[in-house]
Amino acid sequence: MSEILQPGIGPIPGDHYVAASPQTVLWGRLPCETDAPVLAVPAGATVTFDTVSHEGILPDQGQDPFAYFTGHGVAPEAVLTDAIEIAASVPRDAAADGPHVVTGPVFVEGAEPGDLLKITVVDLAPRVPYGVISNRHGKGALPGTLPRGPENVSVFTPVAGGAGHLPLVEGGERVVGFPLAPFLGTMGVAVAGPERPHSVPPGSHGGNIDINLLVEGTVLYLPVQVPGALAYVGDPHFAQGDGEVALTALEASLRATLRFEVVPRAEALAAFGEVTGPLVRTGEYLVPTGLDPDLNEAMRKAVRAALDLLAARYGMAEHLAYAYLSAATDFDISQVVDIVCGVHARIREADFAGVETAGDA
Repeated sequence: MSEILQPGIGPIPGDHYVAASPQTVLWGRLPCETDAPVLAVPAGATVTFDTVSHEGILPDQGQDPFAYFTGHGVAPEAVLTDAIEIAASVPRDAAADGPHVVTGPVFVEGAEPGDLLKITVVDLAPRVPYGVISNRHGKGALPGTLPRGPENVSVFTPVAGGAGHLPLVEGGERVVGFPLAPFLGTMGVAVAGPERPHSVPPGSHGGNIDINLLVEGTVLYLPVQVPGALAYVGDPHFAQGDGEVALTALEASLRATLRFEVVPRAEALAAFGEVTGPLVRTGEYLVPTGLDPDLNEAMRKAVRAALDLLAARYGMAEHLAYAYLSAATDFDISQVVDIVCGVHARIREADFAGVETAGDA
C-alpha cells in the first residue's frame, strides 16, 4: 500500500463515517447502556469506522506513537494523527482498564433486546503499512516462560505485497513472510446497565472475540442487549493465527466498513434457534462459539452451541448431530490469552444443502 489513511483521507465507502477521536472512542473499556451514541443509523446502513490499534500507544511503548514508530523507521507523515491524539488525551486507568481502543457506539434504529444485530464486514482497508506483535506482562500461552529477559517484547512488523515480514534473528534480514488476512478482533454491542465492561474478555456481547474468520464478506450475529444495540468496533488485526499464543497478533489500524441490519427475534429463532453469544457466518461455514475462562469448558460450550444450532436450524436429532460434529466439524481455538478463552466450530452449510430450513437471516 502507498496511501496512508489519515482521518478523513482516502476512500470512505460507507453511507456514514465515524473517525477515531477523543469524542468517539473509549480506551480500555467497552460501551454500556448509558453511553451516548456517536451516530444513529437506520437498519441496513453501512458505516465506515477508523480504528486505531493499541500497539504503539501503550505506556510500556512510551505512549507516544510518533516517537515509537519513527524510531522504527516509519516516516513522520505515516504515523496516524488520531493515534497521536488518542494516546495524548483519551483517559485510561492503566491499572484497571484494558489496552484496546474502540470506536463508537452506533445506535441502530429498530434494534431491541431479543433481536439479533447482523454485522456484515463489507470492507477492511489497512491504514498504514506496518504493525506490531507483542508478548507482554507475563501473559500469552506460556506465562512464566516467555517473554525471556525484559518484561515486554514488541516486534515491529512492516507489511508489503500482502504479507508481514519477520527476521529469523533480531536485527536480521526479514526473510520470513506470512499472508495478511485483516479482521476486527473486537465487534460488539453494549451491555445492559451503567457499568462499562473491561475491553479484554469477550462475552455474549461480543467484544474481543478474536475470531480470524471475520474477514471481508463475513457476518457476525450478536444478541441485542439494549435498545439500538449500541455497536462498536476495535482491536484491528492484519493477521492472526488461531490461539493468538504470544498475546497479540499482528495488530495494526484498519478502516472498516460494516453494514448493520436487525434480525427480529421471531426470524432469528426460526433461522438459528436461541442465540446466546456470538455467531459467525462465512461463505462456507456457520460458526457457533463457546466462551469461558476454562478452555475445556469453552470447548464444551461450543459443542453445546453447535448441537443447539443443528437442532433448531435443521431439526437434527441430538445423537445424530453429535455424530456429525465428531465426523465432519472442526473446532478451532480462537484465542487463549484474553482471560476468557474462545472456541469456535466450523459447520459446513453445504453439508445441509438438501435440508429445508424454517427461515434464514
